Amino acid sequence: MLDLTKVAKAMQGMSQHLSNEAVAAGKRLDVAIDLYKKAGNEQEKLVKLQETWRDRIPFNQASPVESLNSVSYITVPPIAHTVLATDGSQISPSHHEIAYCYLLNVGRITLHYGQSRHPILDSVPEIFYKQEDLYISRQWGIKTEEWMGYQRSVSEAQALAELGCNWLAVNHNHLPVPTLAMVDGSLIYWFLEGLPNEARDRILQPILAAWERLRLAGIPLLGYISASRSAESLSWLRLSACPYQVPDCMTHCADVVFAATLPNADKAPCQVFEPLRDVILWNTILSPGERSPLWRSHARILDLYGEQNIYFCYVHVGWEIARIDMPQWVGENPALLDSALSLMLGQVYKGGGYPISLSEAHNQAVVTGGDRGRFFALLEQQMIKAGLRNVGISYKETRKRGSIA
Repeated sequence: MLDLTKVAKAMQGMSQHLSNEAVAAGKRLDVAIDLYKKAGNEQEKLVKLQETWRDRIPFNQASPVESLNSVSYITVPPIAHTVLATDGSQISPSHHEIAYCYLLNVGRITLHYGQSRHPILDSVPEIFYKQEDLYISRQWGIKTEEWMGYQRSVSEAQALAELGCNWLAVNHNHLPVPTLAMVDGSLIYWFLEGLPNEARDRILQPILAAWERLRLAGIPLLGYISASRSAESLSWLRLSACPYQVPDCMTHCADVVFAATLPNADKAPCQVFEPLRDVILWNTILSPGERSPLWRSHARILDLYGEQNIYFCYVHVGWEIARIDMPQWVGENPALLDSALSLMLGQVYKGGGYPISLSEAHNQAVVTGGDRGRFFALLEQQMIKAGLRNVGISYKETRKRGSIA
């Protein structure tokens, strides 16, 4: 039980600390705004420097695809359109339960507007219990619990592609309807960076194959990131802040720690606005309904994506600045991009600040504590029917559930 009296004492001084941080953040923002204006006047030069010296720059930075001096207004979505979304949840494996297994539950959403069609709101569960499912990741030093999370990303992508192909088959004899596929979170799977090649391929290749199915179906894919902590576009401004003639970081700043999260570490001269986030900068530039210029990510993991590189932009959705990820084939198709962003913003307004399709997909996918209990109770019944004996949870789990607290 949490002792709130002790918590209150522990909070003393926190308000003053946050106030000081807010003042410091304001100063960093002023610096970033000045650098943004400067970079807008020398964008072509900075892009060439980045392309020439990228292998000598150790930090991750995106590159602008459009002019920094322009922002775009997102149009109102058409009356007739369709939105697809998936999200996942899980029941984690536990050695204290009656059986060591895990469950993935993928919520599926198809919402039709202006078409007099019934929506799809359901979920598809999948149980993993075979030895090859539970322990395959151990050969790479990956815990089953972690592998379950990676596999969930695969299941979400495959379910979304299936929704898209099914919708295309149903609607093939009718007039084309603007359609959008959405997922919650980034399309850059950062967790793949630390995985061995074989493990990485088992996760990434099925996801890319699912995206390819959406591309062939002509359905744009967007990843919606709320409260993004990314600084990829701000990091590009460090080229403008660099005091040297060329951004050869490995030579000029070889002894500097490029980590804004280390409070006492020496920083390079170009780190004048860190640890500022992209959304803070774009909140001062964008008005509701506007999007930032398009950016191309250069995260190292994207080298494995082939032709499915990731573009992104920031959108003022009215309540916050959201980061929107998209595959390269969406970002390089202006008509497809404009249509996708229009439908996305309509979903945010319908959801009161967050895309309603994603929130509904989450609601369909979520597994509550009661669901977990019923799942293992059903599993116990099936095991007893199969003739298994000594079916039950561990003594530790029994005592925890029966605690007098």
